[in-house]
Amino acid sequence: SRSPAGSMALAASLLPLLLLLGRPGLAAPGQGAGTWSRFARLPYPQDQLFLHDTFPDGFLWGAGSAAYQTEGGWRQGGKGASVWDTFVHRPATPPGAAPPGPVGGDVASDSYNNLFRDVEGLRRLGVSHYRFSLSWARLLPNGTAPPNPAGLAHYGRLLARLRELGVEPVVTLYHWDLPQALQDSFGGWASPVLPRLFRDYAELCFRHFGGQVRYWLTMDNPYVVAWHGYGTGRLPPGVRGGPRLGYLAAHHLLQAHAKVWHLYNDHFRPAQRGKVSIALSSHWIKPQRMTEKNTKECQKSLDFVLGWFAKPIFIDGDYPESMRSNLSSLLPGFSEAEKKYIKGTADFFALSFGATLSFQLLDSHMKFQQLESISLRQLLYWINIEYNNPQIFIVENSWFVSGTTKKDDAKYIYYLKKFIMETLKAIRYDGVNVFGYTVWSLLDGFEWHRGYSIRRGLFYVDFQSHDKKLMPKSSVLFYQKLIEKNGFPPLPENQPIEGIFPCGFAWGIVDNYIQVDTTPAQFLDPSVYVWDVHQTKKLIKVDGVYASKRKRHCVDFAAIRLQISLLQEMHVTHFHFSLKWSLILPLGNLSLINHTLVHYYQCFASELLRVNITPVVALWQPMIENQELPVSLAKYGAWENTEIVQAFVEYARFCFTSLGDHVKFWITMNEPSVKNLTYTAGHNLLKAHAKVWHLYDKEFRRSQKGKISIALQADWVEPACPFSRNDQEVADRILEFDIGWLAEPIFGNGDYPEVMRAWLHRINSVDLYNFHLPYFSEDEKKLIQGSFDFFALSHYTTTLVGSEKEDAVKYDHYLEVQMINDITWLHSPSRAAVVPWGLRKLLKWVKSKYGDVPVYIMANGIDDDQNMVHDKLRVYYIKNYINEALKAYTLDDVNLQGYFVYSFNDKTAPKYGLYSYVANQYEPKPSLKHYREIIGNNGFPGPETPELLCPEEVASCPECHFFRTRKSLLAFISFVFVAFIVTIFFITYYSKRVERRYK
Repeated sequence: SRSPAGSMALAASLLPLLLLLGRPGLAAPGQGAGTWSRFARLPYPQDQLFLHDTFPDGFLWGAGSAAYQTEGGWRQGGKGASVWDTFVHRPATPPGAAPPGPVGGDVASDSYNNLFRDVEGLRRLGVSHYRFSLSWARLLPNGTAPPNPAGLAHYGRLLARLRELGVEPVVTLYHWDLPQALQDSFGGWASPVLPRLFRDYAELCFRHFGGQVRYWLTMDNPYVVAWHGYGTGRLPPGVRGGPRLGYLAAHHLLQAHAKVWHLYNDHFRPAQRGKVSIALSSHWIKPQRMTEKNTKECQKSLDFVLGWFAKPIFIDGDYPESMRSNLSSLLPGFSEAEKKYIKGTADFFALSFGATLSFQLLDSHMKFQQLESISLRQLLYWINIEYNNPQIFIVENSWFVSGTTKKDDAKYIYYLKKFIMETLKAIRYDGVNVFGYTVWSLLDGFEWHRGYSIRRGLFYVDFQSHDKKLMPKSSVLFYQKLIEKNGFPPLPENQPIEGIFPCGFAWGIVDNYIQVDTTPAQFLDPSVYVWDVHQTKKLIKVDGVYASKRKRHCVDFAAIRLQISLLQEMHVTHFHFSLKWSLILPLGNLSLINHTLVHYYQCFASELLRVNITPVVALWQPMIENQELPVSLAKYGAWENTEIVQAFVEYARFCFTSLGDHVKFWITMNEPSVKNLTYTAGHNLLKAHAKVWHLYDKEFRRSQKGKISIALQADWVEPACPFSRNDQEVADRILEFDIGWLAEPIFGNGDYPEVMRAWLHRINSVDLYNFHLPYFSEDEKKLIQGSFDFFALSHYTTTLVGSEKEDAVKYDHYLEVQMINDITWLHSPSRAAVVPWGLRKLLKWVKSKYGDVPVYIMANGIDDDQNMVHDKLRVYYIKNYINEALKAYTLDDVNLQGYFVYSFNDKTAPKYGLYSYVANQYEPKPSLKHYREIIGNNGFPGPETPELLCPEEVASCPECHFFRTRKSLLAFISFVFVAFIVTIFFITYYSKRVERRYK
């Protein structure tokens, strides 16, 4: 969803402000600490909106993989054992590690034997680069010379094929799979010998492959190798050496990286013209509360994970000050010569960000009691200002899905969408120099400590199959199209339109139940009082003496006057509220009537008409307590009991008789919740609605000249994977169960949707459920079909649904639907998604299903928070949802007749009101002013919008009927009265003149 300012305009308008809020100069250690306060000050909600824009020309798009995760062939082609081979073949896995599944990476995706299969996947994606790692143990089975010819040939074939396709190789020398021989002989990275051996291995690779490789990464995520390989022992080689050994291993990894960089810089760069860096992983962290102490702890957290390796390389050759001051003797030291040697040993900043470190392999004590977050944009900005604006290459990024997910990986897509969008914002808004992005990974593989319990590939691999064919997931189509477009270019449907609604458009506000206060005014008391002026100074009631009673008047209700005045401030033309069946007829029948309440409703409606506001009245709206039914009806089955149908008809007849002169816009039932309805209850509810509609049509419509229908809650349902037929089928099914269940019998063919019957038949026969959807008789179908004057709907949000089970908590087994969250959407404090285009899609769907029926949006609103600055989310929500409604009216030819905001005030609908209610006072929120402006303009007129001249409309007023129907008589009486006054004037005037003459 986008703001009406438009994507490009928004980017242009935000950029100066964002750059003012923190474009870095020359970096100094700790400068990144300003990141948290900067992002806390960014304009809301504009900064959180999805950015429709493209990446810079020449931006690199790629995918990646790691040798041990995908190659397999662990005993093929002369490969030696790696520490991972040994680790997964141990008799018992270490605490915290996942069971190895199909024995670790022995076979995995079998990429060693399917090289051309993988490259074909790259061709299909259209990527510009492919990141992969060389297996040290495949090239040097013992970790040192001699090299393995079969290994050299294998990677030679891969590079040649990539060159044929024009795909740039990004090659990692070491991705966690240290040759076991080096661990056995030297103790692995705990030994100072390893940096030299790593240099020798790198030299072999540069000599054999350097002519075809422009981007080299010395190693991947040294934090994980050092800390979990040699500190905690969670990962291979599984050494539990504690912090001291972990920091020592990291020391050697940094030295090894620096040796390789200098080797390439001194001996290979002049001829090969490539670049060398190191892939560093990081989490992101945010303060529990925005205090100086907490932001310092966040800075420390990043120092201890990313800064541990980045500061020596990108700043000054030494560890962060926070590490040196906190770890004292645990942390090895660099000599001055070593600092100079390590400093500057990276040609770009290679960043890895995602599930592996951010949420799984980060030690809890390194959070320093702050909160993890997945904000890639803020991390990019922090790197930018902490390390002096380096060129950043994102060499690994994605999330994961369940190991059982096969094709429709919606969760993966929406994380990918979020991360890529945040990268785009970092470039466009924050001035961060990012030049490439790499999805992880090309295909499913062995996921380290998680084994095969999760998947991260764009292509699905059946690990149990022999041939290991690649099957493209929905994410392949998503990423493919994104690469083609180089981002998220603005589309016409993303842009706001100018225009106005038709004459007579209903602009309304909703209050579920109006504030009822029937307390009589003091002067209605018929008693007589004497004022004791001499002693008590009080009024003393005179027993047995009463004044004559006068008829009650509407002005006696002070609560009505207040509510009417508040509504007038909004400039609305319509006000929608519900009657309380349980209070009007407490026993559920006409034996007991609350006449005081009925009089109050009569007064409220007449006062609305007096100020030219049309009352829109619902007979019944379900609430939590007894569904807002009379207790006698709620106690005996509520809508499950067929007797309630006739009870509702009699109640409606009473309301039409008592209020019909004032109310011309009726709703039989407002937002009956299908989530809480049984099929029997829904059946009775439909029959009750139809009978009430026919009652009004036959007995009241001619005299009262009103209209009547039912109002359904209708949130839009979108397939989570837009390219998936399965997800589309799920979305269609949910729409029929959520909306079509009650809408199809009334607005369609008089019966339930065929999709419902077919689905219930399927699950009843296959899964042994016993859900019975009742049948209507032919007479009942005729009764229900067409029992409407308009289509009234309440719409608040949009939901994404998928077909593949991913999260058990959000999976509906009955309808076989997985609820999905698009984390790029704006969300309210209650986590309701703000998706304006969902309203337009819903309106188009209603038209396609039920024809050119008049449509009213009877409720549309969002919750807020007292801490929300200036009510900005609701301002954005109302403006953009109304603009999408305008698109439906103007572009899609939907017969839209009205729009109502939910809700009137916070007293009756906490957090949803356009008026706040604090300390018994109503205060208008800023959104009220914005809504009033839209009403005043009748939409969003522009310079080219033709002027619409509407006749002035006057709301129906029964008391005014006498005068409106006798205009000629009134004109004659007025003429006679004026003539009489003029005659008297002349008589008086001439009489005085005559009198003066005689004198």
